[in-house]
Amino acid sequence: MKQMMTLTTYEQLRAISDPLRTKILMKLLEKPYTGQQLSEQFDLSRAKIHYHLKELEKNGLIEIVKREEKNGIIQKFYQSVARGFTPSVDLLPHSEEIGDATRTILYQMLAETQNRVLSAPAEAFLNAPNEDPADWNHLGSIWEIHATEEQFRDFIKNFFALVNQFKQQANQHSNSKKKLYHLSAYGFEVETPMFEDPLEIDD
Repeated sequence: MKQMMTLTTYEQLRAISDPLRTKILMKLLEKPYTGQQLSEQFDLSRAKIHYHLKELEKNGLIEIVKREEKNGIIQKFYQSVARGFTPSVDLLPHSEEIGDATRTILYQMLAETQNRVLSAPAEAFLNAPNEDPADWNHLGSIWEIHATEEQFRDFIKNFFALVNQFKQQANQHSNSKKKLYHLSAYGFEVETPMFEDPLEIDD
């Protein structure tokens, strides 16, 4: 599975804008599932699930990664082709649809993070002993910052570089003390502030 796929057609954009298809796509990021398994996960008919799987497969957003025979029936396991999706600049004339698709994906990502919060062990949220972030065992913060679009794009670039550095450092060591951490990040322009005094960044 590649890290990012570029959506190049309007049909791909429309396919990913459907809320149910986005839910299915998020589930197929985790591991391969059959149509029957997804039908049970979402409590929907197999026919409805298979219809949406075919739409996602037809547009190259998911693929069959393995087949298994069970009781004389061939089961197909589907998985997402990428961990993230971004629209091509050629789709910019469809800006409203791009916005709707991105909003739907982010909303489903938030729902998945909510599920992870609810299922995490109690020790994941022990109070930090002091105000030094270096001593925290979990991260939960909200910021709103006045900045230029260029500054925000630089921040995104630096953020992904930091995550990759974290991954490389973690992969350098293999021992039984490792724990699994869930990281989620969201950042986007808003029209009205949540806080009375948003932070400022100088030009």
